[in-house]
Amino acid sequence: MTKRNKAVEDADAAQLFVRLVEIMATLRGENGCAWDREQTRESVKMNLVEEAYEALDAIHRSNPRMFAQELGDLMMQVVFHARISEEMGEFNIGDVLSAAVDKLIRRHPHVFGDRKNMDSKEVLKNWEEIKKGERGAKSVLADIPRSLPGFMQALVVQDKVGRVGFEWPDVGGALDKLREEILELQEATDTGHQARIDAEYGDLLFIALNLGRYLKTNPDDALRDAVQRFERRFRHIEASLKKEGSSPADATLELMDSLWDESKTREPGS
Repeated sequence: MTKRNKAVEDADAAQLFVRLVEIMATLRGENGCAWDREQTRESVKMNLVEEAYEALDAIHRSNPRMFAQELGDLMMQVVFHARISEEMGEFNIGDVLSAAVDKLIRRHPHVFGDRKNMDSKEVLKNWEEIKKGERGAKSVLADIPRSLPGFMQALVVQDKVGRVGFEWPDVGGALDKLREEILELQEATDTGHQARIDAEYGDLLFIALNLGRYLKTNPDDALRDAVQRFERRFRHIEASLKKEGSSPADATLELMDSLWDESKTREPGS
């Protein structure tokens, strides 16, 4: 990518954004696209989720070109929804941008105001307090979308309470709690009471996710890597058994465990 004057790049970006808004208006207009004109907020709402996940996939693939394209698709969805809302007389893309600008300035008083020299922890704590005041909420846990998958709900809750200081001082506290939850799950399984088992299993998953914060490890990335390792090792089991004219369905657990251990020794760093 060639270097260009920043002012020119900013102007080009602004013009392209205006063009995107104009194109969406045309597509939704009287002589526009029949499909685009038929869409409603409900019919395209899941596209927001889909495009967000595709952008995340580009990050996982470390593919900048793909990431740029997926961010464009995500931006297009924002413009699409803003256009629908404008047609409904609710708000337009200008209101969306104005809200974003005002929010960023308001929530960064250490940059745009007189609260200087705040470290990152103080910034996060102050951010949550400002959000709480904006919404008149009585709790930092207010307004967490219940449509989020359980995995994401847990991470959001843990991050929010951590920002205001409700967390262990180091990883030791999290590890101790993990051991405690394992013992409680064992006790629950001994009773055979399913409701208690479900509750204790949920607690175990919750603290396991929270542990990632102390290990500086993204739980989603770590789990994806674990799944990929599992797949590689199981495919080794399948391939090894196939050479012998067998399959996992016909093999003993002991044999498959042995092949599993064999696959581990072949991995880098083993």
